[in-house]
Amino acid sequence: MSGLVDALVITAVAGLVIARQFRAARIDADRRWWVLPAVLGAVALREPGMIDAQHHTASVLLLAAETVVGLATGAGWAWTTRIWAEADGAVWSRGTRASVAVWGVGIALRAALFGVGAVLGVRQDSSALLLALAATLLVRSGVLAWRVRATPPVGASRPAYGDVVCRPARKEPA
Repeated sequence: MSGLVDALVITAVAGLVIARQFRAARIDADRRWWVLPAVLGAVALREPGMIDAQHHTASVLLLAAETVVGLATGAGWAWTTRIWAEADGAVWSRGTRASVAVWGVGIALRAALFGVGAVLGVRQDSSALLLALAATLLVRSGVLAWRVRATPPVGASRPAYGDVVCRPARKEPA
């Protein structure tokens, strides 16, 4: 595929993923949660030109930084996702406002890395972005699967990082 088509596909997939995180979604921890990220990673790695031959060191450093940002975004996304169990035993998840912040920071860091690469004259391929997306989804799915196994029984919820936890009001002394 051409670079423009790759960028449009990646943007569409990321937009869909971000939009879907704010709807409640059932989680099945027993399924093969790693398959989609593995396929995305394999597609990214088979693309030639991920490393710029004329700026090898800078290209590798930018790719490593992009992957680290992807891993951190996935972890932050998973930890800011609210998880709860229903009466039938089904476990559900939904993104929080903190999830929006995680995505915003992740996108800003990726844009900054792209800018650094452009200033250095490093040719950047969309396969690096696809690899980072695969890392994001792999870590998010893995952490969510781990959190699902530790989900409390029906009726209780496991708050996400950043959730407001209401505490009972203190009585005023008479």
